[in-house]
Amino acid sequence: MDIQSVKQRFGIIGNDSKLNLAIEKAVRIAPTDVSVLITGESGVGKEAFARIIHTLSARKHAKYIAINCGAIPEGTIDSELFGFKAGSFTHSGKEDKKGYFEEANGGTIFLDEVGELPLSAQVRLLRVLENGEFIRVGDSIPRKTDVRIVAATNVKMQEALKKGRFREDLYYRLNTVEIFLPPLRERKEDIYLLFRKFASDFAQKYRMPTLQLSEGAIKELLRYRWPGNIRQLRNIAEQISVVEQKREVSAETLLSYLPQDGVSHLPAMVSQGKAETDFASEREILYKVLFDMRNDLNDLKQLTFKLIQEGNTAKIQEENQTLIHKIYGSPEVTYPAEVNEPAMMLLSHDKVPSHVGKHNTYDFAEEIQEEEPISLQDKEVELIQKSLDRHKGKRKEAAKELGISERTLYRKIKQYNIEQ
Repeated sequence: MDIQSVKQRFGIIGNDSKLNLAIEKAVRIAPTDVSVLITGESGVGKEAFARIIHTLSARKHAKYIAINCGAIPEGTIDSELFGFKAGSFTHSGKEDKKGYFEEANGGTIFLDEVGELPLSAQVRLLRVLENGEFIRVGDSIPRKTDVRIVAATNVKMQEALKKGRFREDLYYRLNTVEIFLPPLRERKEDIYLLFRKFASDFAQKYRMPTLQLSEGAIKELLRYRWPGNIRQLRNIAEQISVVEQKREVSAETLLSYLPQDGVSHLPAMVSQGKAETDFASEREILYKVLFDMRNDLNDLKQLTFKLIQEGNTAKIQEENQTLIHKIYGSPEVTYPAEVNEPAMMLLSHDKVPSHVGKHNTYDFAEEIQEEEPISLQDKEVELIQKSLDRHKGKRKEAAKELGISERTLYRKIKQYNIEQ
């Protein structure tokens, strides 16, 4: 069967050379029984290729079962895949249950998101691939099954192997033949074709005229990165078809439906560049708070040690004016040697307690510091407030600097009642 016939039969649209190569490879290996690993970003249409392989194989009249490995809880995935014996665990029922591998005997199993399989299930899957044997949960009798396995993943398998999240022997058993599907942003000439197809489909579905894009809208359509790939493009076409009354879509209208950052937050095969800030999640903002607190403590220890050694002199105050301002807030305030000094700056040789000798003056500085515990929440509020002040209350810019989403920043502003 030629490539064009396959596209028509399975509804595949596009003329990209990488897409054509993937179709050609799928058609060529379909009649065999080799295991196949389909790789590519989320939303590129990996399951369509699994159906091509099954439909064009000798197993086409047997069962085809598609399983999303990431959607099955880790505690039940073994029993779902391989079945279980009655009474093997709580609520298992009074009858044995067949698993997917037993149900699909003679057919094809499509394991989507195979990279999410727990290690225990990976061991069982390896045995099926090697000799077609499996054992139900709670049973001791080996059973045989004859299935073809087509797997798919959108994670970087080489990284998963290095980190020990995926077995190397299983990877090479699954990856007998690899089919790579390119992301939509690398198929520029196919984007408009796909949009027109989706717009036509939804026009028929909802019984309304087909959408038409202006020249500016087409340019924006091609310029966008489409982190969600074909799935995202289809959803955008459906949204506009349903919501917009005008059938002529301008560039401004299209942009109002597109996320403005254009950065993928989905698992992807390509490596995403590091953000300009040092954090990528809400958890890391807390790490920065802790690092800042540690640096402040180190600075305070150094300053206290100097005060103990040299006394509260004008030279010490001048050399550490930045730190004093950072801690006490006002660069204009000077502290006389005996009046209105902060507690940490009152220390001099004649004021150190008699039990503190020269050998443990640094320990005394630590002792003073421990009497002033610092609230992690207060530090976080301070960090957020400073960022908002720097950006004149613009939450989007502040969130970008802090490395958290604008929604998370808004929630924290409400939670801590921060004034903007």
